[in-house]
Amino acid sequence: MPLPLFALFLAAFAFGTTEFVIAGILPDVAQGLDVSIPFAGYLVSGYALGIALGGPLLTMATRQVSRRTILIALTIAFCLGQIACALAPDFAAMLLFRVATAIAHGAYFGIAMVVAVGLVPPAFRGRAVSVILAGLTVSNIVGVPLGAAIGGLWGWRTTFWAMTLVGVVALAAIWVLIPQTKAETQQSGHLSGEVRVLGRQQVWTSLIMMLALMIGQMVPFTYITPLLREVTGLDAMLIPWVLLLNGVGATLGVVIGGRLSDWKLMPSLIAMLAIQSAILVVLYLVSPYPLAMSVAIFVWGALNFAIGTPIQARILMWTADAPGLASSLIPSGFNIGIAIAASVGAALLESGYGYRSLPVLGAITLALACVVAILSATSERRSGAVPPNAALT
Repeated sequence: MPLPLFALFLAAFAFGTTEFVIAGILPDVAQGLDVSIPFAGYLVSGYALGIALGGPLLTMATRQVSRRTILIALTIAFCLGQIACALAPDFAAMLLFRVATAIAHGAYFGIAMVVAVGLVPPAFRGRAVSVILAGLTVSNIVGVPLGAAIGGLWGWRTTFWAMTLVGVVALAAIWVLIPQTKAETQQSGHLSGEVRVLGRQQVWTSLIMMLALMIGQMVPFTYITPLLREVTGLDAMLIPWVLLLNGVGATLGVVIGGRLSDWKLMPSLIAMLAIQSAILVVLYLVSPYPLAMSVAIFVWGALNFAIGTPIQARILMWTADAPGLASSLIPSGFNIGIAIAASVGAALLESGYGYRSLPVLGAITLALACVVAILSATSERRSGAVPPNAALT
C-alpha cells in the first residue's frame, strides 16, 4: 500500500471506529450521562444525520480549499471531537460533539476518495478507493471490539481518549505523506440533469432496499451490548469478542457480496434479503443462548455487508450518467437509514418492548425489502430497460 494511501486509511479507520464503537459502550455511556439506554441510542442517529446532511454541505462549502488542507482540518476536527466527547458533562453536550464530528466524517470520505484516485495511475483507481473503504471494514473488525474492551476496562471516556490518539497518528501521517493539492474546479449546470436519475425505478427501489437493510442491521446493532448483557447473559468482558465475530463476518460478507454482484446481481440480492430476514428471526429465537447467539451474529454480520455491496453496485450502475449525485447518494442513504434505525429502536424500547423485539422488526423490514426487490426486478425485465452506461455492468 503506498504510504499516502495508508495515511488516508488511518483516518478512515478512526472515523469508522468512532461512529460504531458507541454500540459497544452504550450502557456505560447512558449510565455516565444519566439517561436511559434507549435515549442514549440517539447518539447513533445524531451521528448518522450529521454524516448524511452536514457532510455534503461542508464538502460543497470547502470546494475552493486545497484538498490536503481540508483533510488536515477534518482530522483535527476529529481529534477535537474525541476530546470533547471524553469530557462531555451531559447528554446534550455529548450529542452536539458527536454531530460536529459526524459532519467532518461525512466530508472526509468524499474528499479522501478523490485524493486517493489522484495519487495512483488510472488502472489502480478502484484499488485506491477500496483502501479507503477498507478503513471502515477494519474499524468494525479491530476498532469497535478494541474500543468496547477499553471502555469495559477503564470506563467509556477512556475509549474516546484512545480514539484521540488514533486521530493524532492519522493527522501526523496525512501532514507528512499527503502531497499538496489544488482546490476543486467549480462545475455547474448539471444538477438538474443528475437529479432526474432519481426517477428511475431501479434507483429509488435500491434506496428503499438500502434503508431497509440499515434498519435490519442497525436497529439490533445499536443496542447489541444491552441485548447480549440482559437477554443472552454474557459477561461484559466477553462482548468485545462477539463484536469481533461480527466484524470478521462483515469482512467475509464484503468479499461474498462483491462476487455475487458480478455474477447475478438481482437474483443474489433477492436471495440474500430473504435469508437475512430468516437470520434475524433466528437471532430472536437463539438470543437467550450464548453459543448459538454468537454464531447467529457472525452470519448476520456477514450478510449485512454482503447485501450492501450489490445495492451499491445497482445504484452506481443506474446512475452512471450522474456520478456527482451517486457519490453523495450512497453514504447519505446509508446514514439516513442508520438514523432512522436508531430512533425507531429507541421508540420501541421506550414503548415497553424488550430488546428481543429489535431483530423481529429487522426481519419484517428485510422481508418487505425482498418483496420490493422482486417487484423491481420483474418490472425491469418486462420493460427491457438497460443501464445508461452498459460498460459499467
